[in-house]
Amino acid sequence: MGILQRYIVEELVKVFVLALGTITGILLFVGLGQQAIKEGLGLIPLLKAVPYLLPNALRFAIPGTLLFAVCQVYGRVSASNELNAIKSAGISPVTLIAPGIFIALVMSVVCVWLNDIAVSWGEMGLRHVVMQSCDDIVYGVLKTKRSFHNEHFSILVRDVDDGLLIRPEITIGKVAENGVVTISAATARLEADPARQQLIVTLTDSQIRSTGPEGQLFEHPGTFVTTIPLTEPGVVDGIRDATHQPMRRLGLWRQKLEDYHQQVSQVLSAKGAACLVTGQAPALDDQRWAYWANEEKWAIDQIHRLESEPHRRWANGFSCLCFVLLGIPLAIQRRSDDFLTSFFTAFLPVLLLYYPLMALGVDRAKDGVWPPGSVWLGNIVLLVVGGWLLHRTLKN
Repeated sequence: MGILQRYIVEELVKVFVLALGTITGILLFVGLGQQAIKEGLGLIPLLKAVPYLLPNALRFAIPGTLLFAVCQVYGRVSASNELNAIKSAGISPVTLIAPGIFIALVMSVVCVWLNDIAVSWGEMGLRHVVMQSCDDIVYGVLKTKRSFHNEHFSILVRDVDDGLLIRPEITIGKVAENGVVTISAATARLEADPARQQLIVTLTDSQIRSTGPEGQLFEHPGTFVTTIPLTEPGVVDGIRDATHQPMRRLGLWRQKLEDYHQQVSQVLSAKGAACLVTGQAPALDDQRWAYWANEEKWAIDQIHRLESEPHRRWANGFSCLCFVLLGIPLAIQRRSDDFLTSFFTAFLPVLLLYYPLMALGVDRAKDGVWPPGSVWLGNIVLLVVGGWLLHRTLKN
């Protein structure tokens, strides 16, 4: 590596590291605040969540920080006429530009890995932290509001006395084909079971009602122990976590989803055949039929999401390269050592072009309207624009 290239690399790394620490810290603080508000996590659980939120903060911080670094370094180089100096010495400007592109390539690969880690290990780890604190979260809300509600269950209580729920009414969302389950009891105690992703409920003098097709009622005098699932009803080895798997396992999980979709289709076909044989159409409020129809729709939707997931992680990672290819020529053309102006000049097309196009491609690909490769739409546009600007800059 020549002296000029080493100089550019040192300057880029120095600015990048300093800015990355600051931006990552801000994003991490925001992420912790969101979790504290959304999940009601206390100080200790929030500290446990830091390692799992860090990859997510880094994958968002690195592309923008790298754009900031190249705008500052190449803007200053251009403003001090260093590019003109090396041109007059017979040295190609590519000598100074190549280190920035090389660093962008390296950081793109790192960001692909971070995207994979953030949505798999990070997401699962954060969920585990929430599971461990679930009983504390529920008790904390019930003590102040006397009610708690999330996507899996809701609880109403008359009072909370030293960890004992007085006259609780617990409602659990649909579980398989059983409809809504309502539990009432004289008292109840809650205990989290993170390993099985469930909440253990110890009831006293309880009644359990099901609003399913058979409308069953069970009475349990004395002590009775039941569980509340803290995840969606798991089918095919927890298939509902498929989109949070590492990329090396996405093919396996896609096959599991396709197998499950086939099973659901067979169930619906059997139900349809039974209706034709008996001549009786299903009732409009038949929860079993509605459940399997929703499961078929869900399975198709998840297959589309899983097909687009590898493209999304790679496209997000290689945004580093796209940002740098756009930022270098814009910073050189402005010929200004005001790096903030150069940065916002480069960030504006990123904000107006890249993110809307990528969001559009991701949404259409997840819906199955467009092919999975549509996720790269924003990257392609920035590559074309940045490549054209870089060619024009080198030519002039």
